[in-house]
Amino acid sequence: MPYYTGKGDKGYSGLLGEGRFAKNDPVIASIGEIDELNSAIGVALYYTHDDLVRARLREIQNDLFIIGASVASAQNVKLAKAKLGDGAVGGLEEAIGDMGRRMPELKKFVIPGGCEAAVHLHLARAIARRAERSVVAASKAHAIDQRIMGYMNRLSSYLFVAALYLNYIEGVRESHPTY
Repeated sequence: MPYYTGKGDKGYSGLLGEGRFAKNDPVIASIGEIDELNSAIGVALYYTHDDLVRARLREIQNDLFIIGASVASAQNVKLAKAKLGDGAVGGLEEAIGDMGRRMPELKKFVIPGGCEAAVHLHLARAIARRAERSVVAASKAHAIDQRIMGYMNRLSSYLFVAALYLNYIEGVRESHPTY
């Protein structure tokens, strides 16, 4: 099996069972941004040594594959083999709450930075926000599962809190903007 098909050389990509779409179609763009996000989380995972965060990041990577497949099959839901579970958003909320209870209350804005894992999580958070905007744009023209929108919104919050948490357990003080 070759590692390329050449079918996209003219600027079109195929979706699951739905013909060809321009590579700048919102649904194709969102799939690409979800993939970029998953890769950024993979980098953050490499630098993360905390087992609590590592386990959740692995779950998130799997969820993002499910989300990508769901978006790719948005025009033909019969082809969607996996769906984002009803508890996926709640799982992120629980993880956010659990880490939040372990840290002092946040009272100021935070400048992204800190330990190696945290800086990669902050970057992944920014990519998650862009991927979320892209999924919202795709939902205007394609039938995107609404659970995906909630998940993408909560995911950026999770990544932010995870970065703060890792800085906290590493003893790295957060920087705050001065106005």
